[in-house]
Amino acid sequence: MYIDDSVLNNDEKIIFNLRSIYSNAGYSQFKMSKFEEYDMYVANKDFLISDNIITFTDTNGKLMALKPDVTLSIIKGFKEKEGFVQKLYYNENVYRISKGTNAFKEIMQVGLECIGDIKEEDIAQVLLLAAKSLKSISKKAVLDISNVSLIAEVLDKVDSSIKTEILKCIGEKNTFELQKVCKENNVDENTASLLKSLVSLYGKPSKVIPQLKELFTSDNAKQAIAQFESIALLFEKENLGDMLNIDFSVVNTIKYYNGIVFKGFIESVPNGVLSGGQYDKLLQKLGKKAKAIGFAVYLDQLEDIDVIGGNN
Repeated sequence: MYIDDSVLNNDEKIIFNLRSIYSNAGYSQFKMSKFEEYDMYVANKDFLISDNIITFTDTNGKLMALKPDVTLSIIKGFKEKEGFVQKLYYNENVYRISKGTNAFKEIMQVGLECIGDIKEEDIAQVLLLAAKSLKSISKKAVLDISNVSLIAEVLDKVDSSIKTEILKCIGEKNTFELQKVCKENNVDENTASLLKSLVSLYGKPSKVIPQLKELFTSDNAKQAIAQFESIALLFEKENLGDMLNIDFSVVNTIKYYNGIVFKGFIESVPNGVLSGGQYDKLLQKLGKKAKAIGFAVYLDQLEDIDVIGGNN
C-alpha cells in the first residue's frame, strides 16, 4: 500500500518504516487495550522502566492501571506450545512520567517480541532487526551488546548485598567507585580485577572477543563468547559490522534478564533510543517454560530531531 510520506509527521514516518521492517521479517501486529489489572505490574515493578503507574478503580471494584509497558501484556497472553515461536510487533501508547516535566505523559512505543521455542537464529534475527530499526531512523547509529550471563558469573563470587551496587558501577563505567566498593567489602583481588576489566572493555568484537577469551575460561563463558562471534560474523555479512560494539555497561536487571542484552544509539540523541534483551527469567517467574527476546524503540527520545529513513 502506497502512503504519501509528505503528509506524515516525524513520529508517523518512523512508525511506518519500523512496521514495514518488522512485517517483512514475518512479525504480526499485536494490539492491546489501554489498561491491565494493576496486580500484574506490582508483581513485576522492577522489570518496568518506571514504577510510577497511573491507577483507577474499575466498576467491578478491581484496581486497574493505564499500561506503562507492552511486554508484560504480550507475555500474559502467550500460549505455550512445543516448537512454537510467536513473533509480534507493536506500536502502542504507554503511560509514564516524563523526564522533562515530571508529569504523566502518553508515549508512543514501537517494538517487537519473539517468544517460545526460540533458537540462536531467532536471537540473531532480533539483533539484526534492532540494527535495521536504528538505521531506518539515522545512518549514524550504533548497537551496543552485552551478555548478562558473563556479568552474573563474576557477581556469583561476591556477596549478594553488594551486587546491585556493583551492577550500578558497571552500568555507569565507574571504575573508581567499583574499586571502593570491592575494597570496603573485602572482594578478593582476582574478582575485583575481573569486574574492573568488564567496566573498561568496549569496542568492536574483533578487539574485545580476544580479551574475553583471556579473562573467561568456563564452559558457560565460552558459549557466551562464541555467541558474540557468531553475531559479529552475521553483522559483517549483512554489512552492519560498523555499527556493532561490545559494551558491558549495557546491563539490565539480572533478576529478569539472561544472555544477550543491547542498547541502540543515534547521533544527536544523548540517551539510548532502543533497548532490549533476552528475558527468559521473567517468563520463568510467570510460570512459563518458553524463552523470549525483544526490544522497544522510544519515540519520546526522538522528539527534537528530524531524521527519517536514514537520510541524515
